[in-house]
Amino acid sequence: MSDAPRWRVIVVGGHTRSIGKTQLVCDIISAFPQAQWIAGKITQYGHGVCAQNGNNCDCAPDEHITAIEWESMPQSGTDSARFLAAGAKRSLWLRTKQGFLAEGLPQLRRALQEIFPETNPEFSALILESNSLMQFLKPSLYFAVIDPSREDFKDSARAALDRADALVFRGSMNSAAATPGWLKLPANLLRTKPSVSQLEGEPLPEPLHVLVERALLSRPSIVI
Repeated sequence: MSDAPRWRVIVVGGHTRSIGKTQLVCDIISAFPQAQWIAGKITQYGHGVCAQNGNNCDCAPDEHITAIEWESMPQSGTDSARFLAAGAKRSLWLRTKQGFLAEGLPQLRRALQEIFPETNPEFSALILESNSLMQFLKPSLYFAVIDPSREDFKDSARAALDRADALVFRGSMNSAAATPGWLKLPANLLRTKPSVSQLEGEPLPEPLHVLVERALLSRPSIVI
């Protein structure tokens, strides 16, 4: 592993779908255009859904468990295309069947090793949209997006929450005190974790800007 590429790694997660995780990744990319961003989205599909195309499939449980592809069209409409449109140098999409992310990581590692000669390790950074990746990696930064108005809460997000470097509320942070019971966050978490409020469409909040800038100035040290 001593010869493996080393990265600065930022992970963006959130407690459910469609709360602006992808937008936060784009906000970070566009706020630091000088960084040679390699961006990626990691999706885990439910049981019975094929990782190759995201459709219901007759493949066996241990078939078609992972797929990865590089995005080439910034206007294709996919989330990985949005990363390119925001200014990422390269963008990928890793798909796995539910519970098979560990099997997808070697593919991610190989893909990054293949493009690593194109990047300058002194300036490159990796930003990934995922919760489950936190089971396998300690990134430079992890931001957790929370929308108190949304009731779903992924187990993977709840498990990673205490490792967040900042909580990003889609709405007023004051609403955290009145969140429904399913979303009640430990009081010490709200006291100790930096928290910011950012509506989609607003600029990257200054506290997040400072954290990302600090991470980009650090030495790349993380092996995927």
